[in-house]
Amino acid sequence: MSTKTSSSTGTSTGVGTDTGTAQRIADRYVALWNEPDPERRRRAIEELWAAGGVHLLQPPEDMRERAAELGFADTVLEARGHDALEHRVTRAHEEFVANGDYVFRRQGAAIRVGDAVKLSWVMVRPGEDEVLGGGVEVLVLNEDERIVTDYQFPGL
Repeated sequence: MSTKTSSSTGTSTGVGTDTGTAQRIADRYVALWNEPDPERRRRAIEELWAAGGVHLLQPPEDMRERAAELGFADTVLEARGHDALEHRVTRAHEEFVANGDYVFRRQGAAIRVGDAVKLSWVMVRPGEDEVLGGGVEVLVLNEDERIVTDYQFPGL
């Protein structure tokens, strides 16, 4: 599929079926982390990420400090490929969502520039609006509008 980005609107236009605007991509991305069904979660991963797609996470400050103490100057956590991505998303779901304590939501509008989508997300208790955590994602897309690189910055 050939995809072009309109410089005036920042939205995607393409030949054939449009796989999503920045908002739709962002909504699908955030919904994935809340998905309780393992099979649907796996399908969503395969639909969102390219086969060799990677999720890069800037770890929390305390983890970066401990790594620096051990001599690691640059600490980035990585999940590459559908299997590793599935493990990463499943672990986050188990830790934050599965017990019913939290849900993730997109916050504000997602923005697309060229092949990149920037979105903000928050973690809240179900049915409440108080923000208990959050972060920013920068998703780099391929020509099929699948994620090739996902940069996650929690705590922002």
